[in-house]
Amino acid sequence: QVQLVESGGGSVQAGGSLRLSCVASGFTFSTYAMNWYRQAPGKERELVALIFRDGSTNYADSVKGRFTISRDNGKSTVYLQMNSLKPEDTAVYYCNARGGFGWSQMYWGQGTQVTVSS
Repeated sequence: QVQLVESGGGSVQAGGSLRLSCVASGFTFSTYAMNWYRQAPGKERELVALIFRDGSTNYADSVKGRFTISRDNGKSTVYLQMNSLKPEDTAVYYCNARGGFGWSQMYWGQGTQVTVSS
């Protein structure tokens, strides 16, 4: 009974900030890498940020310096702090967990809409 429950999406003007949260349950959160993806209408889903089990992180070039991914293993929660938002950040943002043998186990949240107006 794996669940990834996302929250924090909404509408903001360019230059604003949002903080996304994803609460996980049903698997051993601390052993999984956690990721944020996004998908804009008519475009492919793309990886935005990831955080490994040891806390190390990677970001897409388009969000470096603006977004920060973090995790709280005690709360089984991953966050995405988004600052200096741009209209091109508008998308549905998805929480993702991956782990197991050869990253074979993957779980997805329901997605949360982020809309940035100019």
